[in-house]
Amino acid sequence: MFLVYSFGRCGIDHRRRKLPGMTPIRIAALLLPAAWGVIAALWTPRGPLTGAEALWSVVISAGVGVLAGWAARSRWAILLTPVVYVSVLELARAAVSGPSVDLPRATPIGILVLLTGRGMHGLLALLPMAIGAAFGHRRPARTRARRVAGRVVTGLATTLAVGLAVAVAVPARTDAVPGGIAELSRAGDLAVMIRGRSPRLPVLLYVPGPPGGSDTGTMRTRLAGLEDHFVVATLDRRGGGASAGALGRSATISLDGEVADILTVTDHLRQRFGRDRIVLLGHSGGSIPAILAARRHPERYTAYIGTGQAVNLRDSDRMFYTDVLAWARAGGRTGLVEQLERQGPPPWPRAYDYEPFLLYATQAYGLPAPPFDLGVEEYTLLQKAHFMTTMLDTWDALYPRLQDVDLHRDVPDLLIPAYFVQGGREMRGLAVPFASWYAALRSPDKRLVTFPEAGHRPMAEEPGHFIETLAALVPA
Repeated sequence: MFLVYSFGRCGIDHRRRKLPGMTPIRIAALLLPAAWGVIAALWTPRGPLTGAEALWSVVISAGVGVLAGWAARSRWAILLTPVVYVSVLELARAAVSGPSVDLPRATPIGILVLLTGRGMHGLLALLPMAIGAAFGHRRPARTRARRVAGRVVTGLATTLAVGLAVAVAVPARTDAVPGGIAELSRAGDLAVMIRGRSPRLPVLLYVPGPPGGSDTGTMRTRLAGLEDHFVVATLDRRGGGASAGALGRSATISLDGEVADILTVTDHLRQRFGRDRIVLLGHSGGSIPAILAARRHPERYTAYIGTGQAVNLRDSDRMFYTDVLAWARAGGRTGLVEQLERQGPPPWPRAYDYEPFLLYATQAYGLPAPPFDLGVEEYTLLQKAHFMTTMLDTWDALYPRLQDVDLHRDVPDLLIPAYFVQGGREMRGLAVPFASWYAALRSPDKRLVTFPEAGHRPMAEEPGHFIETLAALVPA
């Protein structure tokens, strides 16, 4: 009996050493990253998008890691703490939609979104959390070699995390213009870069192309000469660039809301520079809300200028579909042919459905790829990293709501001068609807300037010619 009793006690003690049980403090080790996952999902559902959000993410995540490691008293906290955090985060933001938070896709753009979206979030949250747990668990390795290896790995990871935190903390800036104006401004929750040789020049508001679009880099690197003729205000559209946070958790965005954004920035500029009217310039997809703003409130604008002007997105996309499919068949691109045939003609419900156009439309028409021009100080590191993810999230929310737009019906006339700068090699899907609409458009002063060798972006393809043209159309 004594032997049996002693054997039983030894067995119980042995099991307890291997499976210590969930004490309150060890439960807290799991609850801490779970709670932080819920908070992060509510606060930054698409991941940290600003320098302040990124720094707080690094600091809080590291603190959670230290506390969880200390409570767990186990090296397993280095792995389990980030796993619990990311699991709860993904569950808590399940109702948020958009490519950056949807299930990853094994496509070129899908992989890019995964790396710049969840990948960047991992560097700003999971890495410091694991480092914190490594410092906090207080359980040294059993051998000297393992202790040295652990210290080396932890040191390298800490150096990487600190370096990243410093890099994301560097704010955007824009060089001064002697005697003029140069500022990164905001109108409500929208970002605007304002630059000009003199504050007395005509004010020009530029609206970039895609939903969530930002052309700050292009305006600085290719079109800086416009600043000699205008006070140039470059808008980051809602959801993109420095306006990325304006998309919000619910991603509620509409065409009327886009028009309202343009009017808000317009009034900000009118008040800022004491002008009754300003010049409005819209490119591609941005030309739709821009021209609607000009038609609804002509009293606020001296003139409207469109370039790469969009007219009817449904008709345009169906022409793109026909042309890209024909190009894919002619080139023997069977994978692309099968994908387009499987999808059928647009419109399509999600941003990823338009990936064939984003990847191949310019190739199909023999045009240069659109420049991103991200290497400017006006973009922060996070804005550069999230350039594609924020644009696609906004595209996903807005583009399906633009399918009923038709300027033949919606903008038959303008009460202000209407000027257009178009490429002679513009894609057929945009050139054909524009030609019929422009022919019927009524305006007190209507002019069309064509750059024969340019495609969809005359402003970037022939910047000097574009600057001269705008200066001639709207003299100071």
